[in-house]
Amino acid sequence: MGSHRRQAPSSGLDRGATAAVSLLSAAAAALGVAPAMAAPHDDTRAEVDRLYAEAERATEAYNKADERADALRGEVGRAQDRIARQQERINTLREALGSLAGAQYRSGGIDPALALLFSEDPDDYLDKATALDRIGIHQAARLKDLQTAMRELAQDRSEAAETLGELEKSRKAVAAHKRSVERKLARARQLLNSLPDEERAAYDRASRSGRDEVPGLTGAVPASGRAAAAVAAARSALGKPYVWGAAGPGGFDCSGLMQWSYAQAGVFLPRTSQAQRVAGRQVPLSQAQPGDLVTYRSDASHVGMYVGNGQVIHAPYPGAPVRYDPVGMMPVSAVTRV
Repeated sequence: MGSHRRQAPSSGLDRGATAAVSLLSAAAAALGVAPAMAAPHDDTRAEVDRLYAEAERATEAYNKADERADALRGEVGRAQDRIARQQERINTLREALGSLAGAQYRSGGIDPALALLFSEDPDDYLDKATALDRIGIHQAARLKDLQTAMRELAQDRSEAAETLGELEKSRKAVAAHKRSVERKLARARQLLNSLPDEERAAYDRASRSGRDEVPGLTGAVPASGRAAAAVAAARSALGKPYVWGAAGPGGFDCSGLMQWSYAQAGVFLPRTSQAQRVAGRQVPLSQAQPGDLVTYRSDASHVGMYVGNGQVIHAPYPGAPVRYDPVGMMPVSAVTRV
């Protein structure tokens, strides 16, 4: 995201030209007329580029926080399922123990062993004593199971509460990153709108200048069948708008385009450009093949897909659709073969 144009340094005026300008300015001032000097807008364009780059970093941070929140929501759901099953087991154990306790109460409310001592039939006494012993052992085992289940339930509830707390923090991080992106993009749009119409049109043309044509791909061989499928998917997205935080199919940010393209090839990629950098085997840029992921800047805050002949497909920044650009448009951080 962020424009990749480099402005050529403006040439300095020689002393004669400087003197001429001064004389013209003085004459214009004497006549009450402002000198017709076109103010440079290089600084404004550079600031727009900087804001877009910062917004992209914030977007990747947003993607990471959002991905973490999704994972935590899954953990919370699984924990709630475990808690429900454990509670059901506890209820069953309590009912069984309650039935045994009720049977003992109905036997007369005295110790059954004492009641059996008064039995007139010793054989009957022995039989019942053995049965009672078995019931006692069974009841003790049930009680132990209940205690174990209650400890496990308490542990699950504690872990679920901790996960819920982490999820809340992650939600707040998502919201904070979203606000950061929106502020930077709003400021960039404000600066672009402050440019004269011709300057703004020139900036806009530079972000779209014929770069969605298919470059020559002679001799460009994908590293694998899945890489070829991912390249085909990325090409199908050419012209789709940049939408921050989006992973297709209607719009994309840079890492969202990579994730979506490889998903069409049946391959799962992590959501952020930083994670995508380490989602495969690193290869030298000189050995890049179509389908390889090319991450940019030292913080790997931007990513594109190499398609051969020195070109990548990527989602550049708001206002610039998915397009082709030279692989060396920014400093390359890594080339990753998925």
